[in-house]
Amino acid sequence: MIDYTNFPKHDVLCIDMRSFYASVECVKQGLDPMTTMLAVVGDKSRSGSIILAASPELKKRHGVKNVSRYFELPDDPNIYVVEAKMGDYLQVSVEITKLLHQYVPKEAIHQYSIDELWVTIDGLERLYGNRWNVAQQIKDELLDTMGLTCSIGIGDNKFLAKVVMDLYAKKTGIAECTYEDVKTKLWPVPVEDIWGIGTRMKRNLNRIGIVTLEQVANFPLERLKKRFGIMGEQLYWHAWGIDLSPVLGDFQNEQKGFGHGITLLRDYEQHEVFACILDLCEEVCRRARTAHQAGRTIHLGISYSLETGGGFHRSRSIELPTNVTMDVYHVCIQLFHKFYDGTSKIRKVSVSLEQLYDDQETQLDLFENRTKKKDIGYVMDQIRERYGPTSLLRATSFTDGGVTLERSKKIGGHKA
Repeated sequence: MIDYTNFPKHDVLCIDMRSFYASVECVKQGLDPMTTMLAVVGDKSRSGSIILAASPELKKRHGVKNVSRYFELPDDPNIYVVEAKMGDYLQVSVEITKLLHQYVPKEAIHQYSIDELWVTIDGLERLYGNRWNVAQQIKDELLDTMGLTCSIGIGDNKFLAKVVMDLYAKKTGIAECTYEDVKTKLWPVPVEDIWGIGTRMKRNLNRIGIVTLEQVANFPLERLKKRFGIMGEQLYWHAWGIDLSPVLGDFQNEQKGFGHGITLLRDYEQHEVFACILDLCEEVCRRARTAHQAGRTIHLGISYSLETGGGFHRSRSIELPTNVTMDVYHVCIQLFHKFYDGTSKIRKVSVSLEQLYDDQETQLDLFENRTKKKDIGYVMDQIRERYGPTSLLRATSFTDGGVTLERSKKIGGHKA
């Protein structure tokens, strides 16, 4: 048994906006998000485009899922189909955060994704009542002011709030799980339904006879640690409802690297992919320069077309940290020529710059003016910042293999 008096207890809400993209589109068109059948797709001109969001009614009536394809939509004249507008969703997400700032300081809000966040409401009881009252007030205000519905989980920590939201609040609107509720509300649940346990972990747990969260809680901690390392220890404590992650703070993680990747709209031949790699290197180095960072480890990822499958992910470390586009590009090309199979078509490309250092004055090279090359990059960044991301591009960006022009029209891979 666990003595919960030794662990911190807070008032934490996990708020999830229901069918966020679809709900925002319904509100924009003056429709009820809960009764309208609406699907948000990435690109209406492509029958294979993924359905990014389906309204609750569309899911209920036709069983449409967010991973369905556009061509799988049933032939129903009452279904609205709209293209995603990521800029609108980001703006609404910002407005939701502003609304929550009326209740708590910014340090008490932890944004988990564009449509989901945690809010720590310790100390609000005198103003608004208990945490159920606060949750209901926030839920009502989001509906009244923005026309959006949400599900809210209430917990003694972030883990409990998140899990009870996933398991119960999405059906009831608001649900609560305290330390004392763990055995009745969480232990009977299959491990794959618990936040943080993916397909691979589920398979590994099943292999040792663990099917429910109760079995995790009653499994020897040392054996879990020995088999799964630190993840095993976290699983054990989560099974008892214990989460020591901070509930207040800026929640800014240390930057480990800068990466950029793309799933291409079609299969690329070998000669076309070089322009794509260069565009990705340009973006990765721009982000590194903006953060005044440089990296020593350069990573290239290539995935082949669905017909052949496979690919490779390889990295190489260089002697001096860099954020110069052509330095990174040359290493990527070396990796490509070394590991590419020579025949397969390419569908996904990613580039990343890791093992970061502060971008201080680089050691001078007797035969190469590295400082000048770095300065050129910063000047290019300043021009793009002032006149737009496409105001200054490399010639290869205008070829059929370039991706910068098309990506400049999108946010998160979808139309802005």
